[in-house]
Amino acid sequence: MKVDGGLFCDLARVPELAGTLEKQGYDGCWTGEINHDPFLPLLLAAEHTSRLELGTSIAVAFARNPMTVANLGWDLQTYSQGRFILGLGTQIKPHIEKRFSMPWSHPVRRMREFVLALHAIWSTWKDGTPLRFEGEFYTHKLMTPMFTPEPQPYPVPKVFIAAVGEAMTEMSGEVADGLLAHAFTTTRYLHEVTIPALQRGMQRSGRDRADFELACPVFVATDDDTAASIRKQIAFYGSTPAYRKVLELHGWGDAATELHQLSLQGKWDAMGSLIDDEMLDAFAVVAPVEKLAAALRSRCDGVIDRVMPSLPPTFSEDNVTAVLKELRQ
Repeated sequence: MKVDGGLFCDLARVPELAGTLEKQGYDGCWTGEINHDPFLPLLLAAEHTSRLELGTSIAVAFARNPMTVANLGWDLQTYSQGRFILGLGTQIKPHIEKRFSMPWSHPVRRMREFVLALHAIWSTWKDGTPLRFEGEFYTHKLMTPMFTPEPQPYPVPKVFIAAVGEAMTEMSGEVADGLLAHAFTTTRYLHEVTIPALQRGMQRSGRDRADFELACPVFVATDDDTAASIRKQIAFYGSTPAYRKVLELHGWGDAATELHQLSLQGKWDAMGSLIDDEMLDAFAVVAPVEKLAAALRSRCDGVIDRVMPSLPPTFSEDNVTAVLKELRQ
């Protein structure tokens, strides 16, 4: 199991934070398309590290097109000397249409085609294959020497797809190299929904589970203060209709309805009180510092290949290093 950290900060802090993550023993670090661009920090992180894998979790695919993303992926893979992972997500319809002013339709089919288009473009650049990609949503048929990047000796970037629902998860198992599970995921949901869907997709493409990575952030609560904060995060995600199925699997559909109603009323603080201890334990690893590594290992073993634990910001560097060391023993 690989243990990853987050690189969610402004550009000025990236060199120091990336260097710290590598020094502490993390295997990789991820950026996200939240309030900053997800790709720019990874260029700085690549410059100031030598071992860390560097990935986007996530970059919004439908805010871009396969050609622009192929260029970004190729250059970051080259500059990082083969350490880049391209993590893509769909976002949701209102954001794609109203924030990015881009078209939205058939997200699973569109994402599948996006990944296939990326590989067609990279194949042209790497192997000289004529570019003749014609799909339902994307068409790429023009590539002249002037627009072909210089050769590079590394494999093309791995592509991970963010998924919660079964259809997107199954498609990820078919065409992607990894899955970026959501933090709003329980062990039961992974075993009963995510893994079976991935296996169906892998069967379609004739691939083995060993050739695929499942990455998942995990909430971590080590005391009452961090537990209270995580209850609010769980409540926020639980209020989103797209994630209702996770709660329904556990018989918490009524809580999903109430959380959604409270969110429409803007009662964000009240929402956290609906997350009882049973729900907290389902979504988070709750353990004191000295038992945290064992609890994380128990949560991940047999299902999660890469974990990004939300270690409390109050953790000292020695605490972080100790937890990572114990996780590997």
